[in-house]
Amino acid sequence: MPDSVTPRFSQRSQWAKDQAISFLMQQAVENRDVISLAAGLVDEASLPVAECRQSLDGIFSDDARGRLALQYGTTAGADALREQLRIHLARQEHCPVDELKVGAHQFVLTTGSQQLLALVADALFDPGDICLVAAPTYFVFLGVLNGVGARAIAIDTDEYGMKTDALAAELARLQAAGELPRVKLIYLVSYYENPSGVSLATERRREVVQIAKQWSQHQRLFVLEDAAYRELRYDGEERPSAWSFDNERNTVILAQTFSKSFSPGVRVGYGVLPRDLVGPVCDLKGNEDFGSANMNQHLLNAVLTSGRYVPHVDQVRAAYRSKRDAMLQALDREFAGIPGVKWLRPEGGLYVWFSVPEPIETGFASRMFQLAAKTHQVMYVPGELCYPGGSPRQHKNEMRLSFGVQNELGIAEGIRRLAAAVRERIAEL
Repeated sequence: MPDSVTPRFSQRSQWAKDQAISFLMQQAVENRDVISLAAGLVDEASLPVAECRQSLDGIFSDDARGRLALQYGTTAGADALREQLRIHLARQEHCPVDELKVGAHQFVLTTGSQQLLALVADALFDPGDICLVAAPTYFVFLGVLNGVGARAIAIDTDEYGMKTDALAAELARLQAAGELPRVKLIYLVSYYENPSGVSLATERRREVVQIAKQWSQHQRLFVLEDAAYRELRYDGEERPSAWSFDNERNTVILAQTFSKSFSPGVRVGYGVLPRDLVGPVCDLKGNEDFGSANMNQHLLNAVLTSGRYVPHVDQVRAAYRSKRDAMLQALDREFAGIPGVKWLRPEGGLYVWFSVPEPIETGFASRMFQLAAKTHQVMYVPGELCYPGGSPRQHKNEMRLSFGVQNELGIAEGIRRLAAAVRERIAEL
């Protein structure tokens, strides 16, 4: 076969190309001197080496237990961990396990929660179907939607999260346009949203679930609650999950992960699914891996049952609280007197949402990004990535700043460099 003959790739491979996350990772590798306030990585010092060593020692001190961990698992995940996750979730929901009204069979273990998001998208969307998302929202999930040919429609937000009146109005508009049958999902990052750091107000959580049930006229309209940052609360009120307001347990898909609270290298996430979604998700998952890493699931089960998990999360939370405070203090200090800049103060999570004066664009191709990354050697995530492409709600003067991976000195220096870049860009106007 001649080399000149070009391969013919699938339509889905075309939809999935040019992912922003790949570009950001490449920039981090190629620019070692750049301080990254872009990476959504966790603090290396917080990684649970001792907890994992002790738990693995326990697993491999018994040959039969060790062989069980080293064998293939099942598509839905290790039974022992799925049952342990019911206890974990009941603790988060402040209720007895039997009041959860879900069995262990409705817990599906995945390779991080990202795989769960992708499996749900595969199970629900045909090309041209619609997902309603906050404006802004998690940009990697927007890539997932692109990859299955779904349309993302942005819903206005404020400091309390997605506006439920705007959500209802958009559904009414889609009904009038004859497109309601194509609406399959409402996507929420309910706690300390990536990217904005905003948490959805408690009453709005209830209202989103009610709206989804009300508008399930042609088919079930699901809510996907991405609660990846749920355990990273530093101050403010503790909010119930949106899932807790779904009394019938047939509307909300709850996605959680141990990547942020424990270890991203372990790569264990999970979904709590409505009964009739378990089969389709597991069928698709069986085609991918017929079971995520079994040994990692046994490790996490040992960590949870040993009592090592909760003290570790307390330490992680304290470390990130200090880093969050360090970033906010640096912003107050370095941007004092610079007109037109503003930022949100998150009560948890890993991110601060930051805006520069409106004439300044912050995208990859912008002068602002070049000044920051090349001249002043500091990197951020452009805010425009966090809106569906072409959305009228897209703002081009925003950026996501992460305090997860840098230490406090690195955060302070990164914000100092960013302020210098912003000053230079303002002076050019």
